[in-house]
Amino acid sequence: MKFYFAPMEGITIHTYRNLCNEMFPYMDKFFSPFLVTKKKTILNAKELRDILPENNEGIHLVPQVLTNNAEDFIIMIRELEKLGYQEVNLNLGCPSGTVVSKFRGAGFLAKPEELDLFLAQVFDVFAGTHMKLSVKTRIGKDEPEECYHLMEIYNKYEMSELIIHPRTQKDYYKNKPNLQVFSDACKISKNPVCYNGNIFTVSDYEKFTSQFPQVTMIMLGRGLVCNPALTAQILGRGTIDKQILREFHDRIYGEFKQLYSGEKNILFRMKELWCYMVYLFQENEKQKKRLMKSKNLDEYEAAVNGLFRECVIDSSSGFRAN
Repeated sequence: MKFYFAPMEGITIHTYRNLCNEMFPYMDKFFSPFLVTKKKTILNAKELRDILPENNEGIHLVPQVLTNNAEDFIIMIRELEKLGYQEVNLNLGCPSGTVVSKFRGAGFLAKPEELDLFLAQVFDVFAGTHMKLSVKTRIGKDEPEECYHLMEIYNKYEMSELIIHPRTQKDYYKNKPNLQVFSDACKISKNPVCYNGNIFTVSDYEKFTSQFPQVTMIMLGRGLVCNPALTAQILGRGTIDKQILREFHDRIYGEFKQLYSGEKNILFRMKELWCYMVYLFQENEKQKKRLMKSKNLDEYEAAVNGLFRECVIDSSSGFRAN
């Protein structure tokens, strides 16, 4: 099985990726938080810093791009090619309202004819080159039945991978992944299929692989942010405990303090992480509330110390979706 780390905006930046790769080195690919194509500039300073090869040494990083304009996408791919990248991923999965309203991400799925033309233009340029193009998609904008027409479109093009998150945009991250439609998509697809969705524990992984033994690639997101040792546990090469998680926390906290200016920004990023990691701790409600209500770094550090001191880690636990 190949394991991919899903892009999560504001979390899986280069400092986080590098630390994960050092402490939990069982990831075949990392995908960058999406790069948005622009008319006046290709990459802004923040985006460039995140994907510079020297900031991602020793990891297999795939830049992900958010766009619905073929010309802009081609220009972006050329720029990434100059940096040495040989694979680029197209984001057709982001369900955010601000993204979808511009018919980007999962919003582009509502315009299948335009999407088909977009892919035709892009693959016409890069077919037969060393540049690999992959797509991360949902199964539709509003209804899962849209997937079947989308698969007809995707099958026209030779992708390196088709990463399928079997929810619609309307589902956002609610409801369960539609495994029946995913099963149909696997049978239909002419491209290699990677699964993404709700693999939060070793048990989730074992249940999925028993149902889909033919799938050889899995993308993990929220489950890994909750438990960065999840792939190690799946492979039987390690687990998570307080000492390991404390080291991981302290090191990423130190990195974020160097990277972001102002306590407010640092707190926001660390609280984002704890929205996931807190699920590893049993009976965490009191310390969780204290942590999320912290107004400065002193209060935050005291709350984190209390969480590690008073709560027990359950290594078999994982993120729990609403």
